[in-house]
Amino acid sequence: MRSRTEKPGYLDGQLLIAMPSMSDPRFAHSVVYLCAHSAAGAMGLVVNRRADHISFSELLEHLDIEKPAATRDPAVHIGGPVDSDRGFVLHSIDYRTPESTLQIDDDVGLTATIDILKAIARGEGPQRAILALGYAGWAPGQLESEIQDNGWLNCSADTQILFGDDNDVKWDLALSKLGVSASQLSSTAGRA
Repeated sequence: MRSRTEKPGYLDGQLLIAMPSMSDPRFAHSVVYLCAHSAAGAMGLVVNRRADHISFSELLEHLDIEKPAATRDPAVHIGGPVDSDRGFVLHSIDYRTPESTLQIDDDVGLTATIDILKAIARGEGPQRAILALGYAGWAPGQLESEIQDNGWLNCSADTQILFGDDNDVKWDLALSKLGVSASQLSSTAGRA
């Protein structure tokens, strides 16, 4: 696993918290887990926006994957506006395959193969997981510019925010990690 010190200035494994002034409705009040961030750009998954149009069982049915009735259904999220028909599973690192799991930090991995869906359907997948359809992506320098323009805050991630069931509180929980509430945030950027 790579060390955080190998990539100074990058935000892999951190949460992005949309500022109240976020003008893009696809990201208003969103919390994004950054899976990758480098000079080449950034990729993350929105973790607090459930996909109301499809359940995990319906997705498995669409993919012709059999699911025993007793198996749990992880939440399906809208991971972002890019490649919205492509699935990603953000999960606890107790599940991993060397050839297809990106270990992001000590607790979280990302797998984007059908094998993890089959494992979850059989009850053999990770203990904690969310499935995301699509992802959020930024071109080189774009995320840094959006942060500088007061579009995002960032904080360390925790598994309760990532995998918690109540999406309605994740934005406030992420802000509270920084010691602020939404009422304390300004919608305008300033420079000293």
